[in-house]
Amino acid sequence: MHQVDVAIIGGGLAGSTAAAMLGRAGVKTALIDPHTVYPQDFRCEKIDGPQLDTLRRIGLIDDVMPAMTYDRQVWIARLGRLIDRRRGDQYGFAYETLVQAARGAVPSTVTFVAAKATAISTSDDTQQVTLSNGDTVTARLVVLANGLNVGLRHQLGIERVVTSPCHSITVGFDLRRRDGQPFPFGSLTYYGESTAARMAYLTLFPIRDTMRANLMVYRTMDDPWLREMRHAPEQALHQLMPNLRKLTGDVVVDGPIRIRPADLYVTQGHRQAGIVLVGDAFATSCPAAGTGTRKVFTDVEQLCNVHIPKWLASNGMDAAKIGQFYDDPVKQACDAASSTFAYQLRAISIENGFVWHLRRWVRFLARAGIGGLRELRSLLAAQPLQQRPGV
Repeated sequence: MHQVDVAIIGGGLAGSTAAAMLGRAGVKTALIDPHTVYPQDFRCEKIDGPQLDTLRRIGLIDDVMPAMTYDRQVWIARLGRLIDRRRGDQYGFAYETLVQAARGAVPSTVTFVAAKATAISTSDDTQQVTLSNGDTVTARLVVLANGLNVGLRHQLGIERVVTSPCHSITVGFDLRRRDGQPFPFGSLTYYGESTAARMAYLTLFPIRDTMRANLMVYRTMDDPWLREMRHAPEQALHQLMPNLRKLTGDVVVDGPIRIRPADLYVTQGHRQAGIVLVGDAFATSCPAAGTGTRKVFTDVEQLCNVHIPKWLASNGMDAAKIGQFYDDPVKQACDAASSTFAYQLRAISIENGFVWHLRRWVRFLARAGIGGLRELRSLLAAQPLQQRPGV
């Protein structure tokens, strides 16, 4: 039997980050996951500046930075036209590599249990986790960070309510130029050319020496276009984005094509003694909206830095204590923003009608104006002073 203050179930990004933070803070912690080495998993594959700021605040930036690749410069295209080029602020990675880097930050004082949690019993004081290897873990608090797995939640009467089935689909693959030349950009964000494409955007970004592609579409899993993408990917991409070749050149899809649908759901019945849900275990986000990693880091930062230290400082772990995390204004604001952006992005990408058409053109003109000013500043900065207009 393992006896700890906090037992974390799930060793993905949320669970591993929480284990690192709590272990470094001196909290007696156990991390429970069946995989000693995190397996290949198609989930988030890049983060941006604000998420890096969070990693700095929680002290993990130096541990995870070697697992990521900086994009240097990003091109932005809308309606089939290149409208902006700016300095990059995103870092690409293979999800399993980032998780392993986060696990590397977990101190040796944290007990890693390579087993699957099969049952949980909870109370106002002590929680017990039964493992697939016959062991048990006793803790004051259980953090459920096992993502989309529902078995343990069902045992506890915690219900997952789907609010938007197959809200979006992410298609992931590697891309290279047919002529073997490098791409002319560090990364590219290419928004849909029309609502008929039923896509949010294609994003190309480097992971080590590979150009990685994440294509965000709004379709159903039986859509014929997805079948074509599996069997004739270059043709399917050209069908969806006829003007893409102007920026990328003739391209070839390398390696396997991975397709991940995303349901949006919320959780009910979760305000219980002794157990708290974080990340996707509590509520999903839309990958197209790009808010998933922010949600994970916000959950973990608020839970480990704000709430768990207070909870462990007094006796008991009743539902009222646990509710303080779900009522945390920082967490609630992050969850609300994530949900709002998911629906807004879907609507502005595929909805027809005058209002949505106008909004798309406003976004296009605004970004084109910003891009034009940026280009002008670059040209002026490159000219000798005596050659500048008006001098």
